[in-house]
Amino acid sequence: MTDDSTLVNLLKAGDSSAFRDLVAANRDRVINTCYKFLMDKNDAEDISQEVFLEVFKSIQSFRGDSKLSTWILRIAVTKSLDEIKKQKRKKRITSIAKRVHLEDLANWLAGGYSPDQQLSGKEDMKEIAKAMDTLPDNQRIAFTLSKVEGYTNPEIAEIISTTITAVESLIYRAKKELIRKLADYSKDD
Repeated sequence: MTDDSTLVNLLKAGDSSAFRDLVAANRDRVINTCYKFLMDKNDAEDISQEVFLEVFKSIQSFRGDSKLSTWILRIAVTKSLDEIKKQKRKKRITSIAKRVHLEDLANWLAGGYSPDQQLSGKEDMKEIAKAMDTLPDNQRIAFTLSKVEGYTNPEIAEIISTTITAVESLIYRAKKELIRKLADYSKDD
């Protein structure tokens, strides 16, 4: 694979094999990113196609201020959020709820160990979904990119076009709110 600047130059020149290489190198990552927001495989695949169409149409305006892959992921996040709004869906939860127990999630959010057990009950999942639904979009996006996708704060800052300090604040506030909501749920049990 060529470096970013060579690839961008080839793409801007209309090189179709360069575009195929770009899609092949980024397809899985784009689909996975879209899936984390849409929670539907078919929707994620559809939106990923829109992402690459947008890349194809907009490559002339790519300035190189960020890595090409970061620019593509920014488009994927934007397209995913647009799809959620277009379909008038409620905000979606991340795949965390499918993989963890409620207490494990609370411990993890508080900075504890990484969970690896299956979610025990559908009611727990509903409560996690409700808690995630209460988060503002920017907090949910930053939290998802950090805790589910594993991006670093500088990478997240590039993807959502903000500062590293803002990302840290968004993730902190998301964790704090989720812990509070899940603590309230645990008290009710």
